[in-house]
Amino acid sequence: MTQNVLITGANRGIGLEFCQQYLAAGARVFACCRTPQQATELNALANDYRQLTVLPLDIASHQQAADIVTQLNGVTLDVLINNAGIYGAKGASLEAIDAEEWLHVLHIDAIAPVLLTRTLQPLLGNGSKVAFVSSKMGSIADNQSGGSYMYRSAKAALNAAVKSLAIDWHEHGIRIALLHPGWVKTDMGGPNALISTDQSVAGMKNVIDSLSANDNGQFINYDGAPIPW
Repeated sequence: MTQNVLITGANRGIGLEFCQQYLAAGARVFACCRTPQQATELNALANDYRQLTVLPLDIASHQQAADIVTQLNGVTLDVLINNAGIYGAKGASLEAIDAEEWLHVLHIDAIAPVLLTRTLQPLLGNGSKVAFVSSKMGSIADNQSGGSYMYRSAKAALNAAVKSLAIDWHEHGIRIALLHPGWVKTDMGGPNALISTDQSVAGMKNVIDSLSANDNGQFINYDGAPIPW
């Protein structure tokens, strides 16, 4: 049976690789990004795969999310991947952080993905899987180096909110997990990162494919290992 998969932040990096790997596996993919007209690689992929649909979505826009629900009326998503996110100013010291930018990072990385998922709930059914791309930098137990106040706090907030969502939606049969992609060679991860997008996404896809009720609400590394909160 063909899987229906919706991916946010699908125009580059991890999101684009998710599109490629799910398409290669025969899935029908709804690829979302803020400016489809500028998504050169994604549009090229759409020319090669008829089962790829590119949709405009700013994850902070409730109206655009509602429009997707209307457009996909009658479609049940087997997989929803909340991948879109931002880092904020890299290397910013506590003294240099602007409060408005910090709030923006918190909004995009923690609040927007959860509210987007709430809006998309009519497209989810018993057995649907929802993956949130988080980061080990959101693990309080793992923090041994300090810094990165905006990104760390946003991902920690995402982890807390998604844990609650997994509990609250458990009765609907929706399996929800937080995934750490590893340190990946992307625009965000930089050229010194340890693994490729192909390695990261292949691992996370395996985790998503094998999610069971026992994994609901868990924080999982791309290789399947649990991550401490």
